[in-house]
Amino acid sequence: MNARPQSHGSPTPDFLAPVFAQFPLQVASGEGVWLHTSDGRRVLDLYGGHAVSALGYGHPAWTRALTEQARTLSFQTNAVAVEVRSRAARKLIQFSQLDFNTVFFVNSGAEANENALKMAFRITGRAHVAAIEQSFHGRTAGAGAVTWGSASKWYGFPRTPFDVSFLPRRDFDAIAQQITDRTAAVIVEPVQGQAGAFDHGAPYLIALRERCNQVGALLIFDEVQCGMGRVGAPFAAKLYGVQPDMITTAKALGSGFPCSALLMSPRVAAAVQLDALGTTFGGGPMACAVIEAVIEAIESERLLERVRGSGALIRSRCIVGPITGHQGAGLLVGLRTTRPAKEIHAALLERDILAGTAADPNILRLLPAFVLGPEHVELLRDALLDIGA
Repeated sequence: MNARPQSHGSPTPDFLAPVFAQFPLQVASGEGVWLHTSDGRRVLDLYGGHAVSALGYGHPAWTRALTEQARTLSFQTNAVAVEVRSRAARKLIQFSQLDFNTVFFVNSGAEANENALKMAFRITGRAHVAAIEQSFHGRTAGAGAVTWGSASKWYGFPRTPFDVSFLPRRDFDAIAQQITDRTAAVIVEPVQGQAGAFDHGAPYLIALRERCNQVGALLIFDEVQCGMGRVGAPFAAKLYGVQPDMITTAKALGSGFPCSALLMSPRVAAAVQLDALGTTFGGGPMACAVIEAVIEAIESERLLERVRGSGALIRSRCIVGPITGHQGAGLLVGLRTTRPAKEIHAALLERDILAGTAADPNILRLLPAFVLGPEHVELLRDALLDIGA
């Protein structure tokens, strides 16, 4: 029998660091858009593990790609060429339908953002970054520095590694005031996720692009949550017709397998030198096989159309009961509530529907799998009607 190690603090029953608030359910398995709990419940998952489960659970092509690659070659360093890595990079560039020509694969959204910022500093020689209020970009030193509110909540480092200022959302006057000739980069989520599916809109994103052009700053779109088809287009940049210098993406990129990517424009790619960036696990064969499979499924199953259709259906059918409005794009949906969203979240979970909340206390956030169907939207509508205003 294994004894629990001695601890100077209060022990946790499962040996895990107690840093996550958890929903009151224990998941045993998943299938499609459904979760099965250890106590026998079947729960409709409209949260998708923070927008990760793009293809749902147990997708056959995803499972087959991962299994076959694990059997063939589970891992190899970036110091040797691996065909699946090159195929995944080519497929991702083509999928984007944007002016990118180079991919750097890493492991998480925060890591992708760190490397994007590093490239901006390298190219410009400047030390200031402009971010947007209510943003979330990750919990590492650089990504956390450009995350709104991190300093007062969880940042933890003694100082930020560069200068940061935050622009009020959709404040066009602040763009010229805070993005100057000392700014290396502007980093923005085209549709903010943690903030509650807040859509900045094309005019604001275009204004950021134009100001970056004027002062020589680089524009970074953090599409960790809104990218890879979640807004009904390959990326929000494509949806809004704005070409950034870099895009970071993760979450739906692997549909459950940890991976991320930094997509670079030709200008940025030209500045990449040997050993300028590095990673051990990024671009591993299993991750790249999964990335290929995710893109192939999105394209062959016409999931972008399905995202647009399901998103529109939620917005037309589910403004009922405690819901008064909506924001976001595609299947990154924020539903505005008449009372605290956490109360609606709890009431939905009692009815076997898992949703999410957001930094905005009156936004219920939906991030379901792209395979969501009309029948699932009707289940949400019925539950909301049952909850009542």
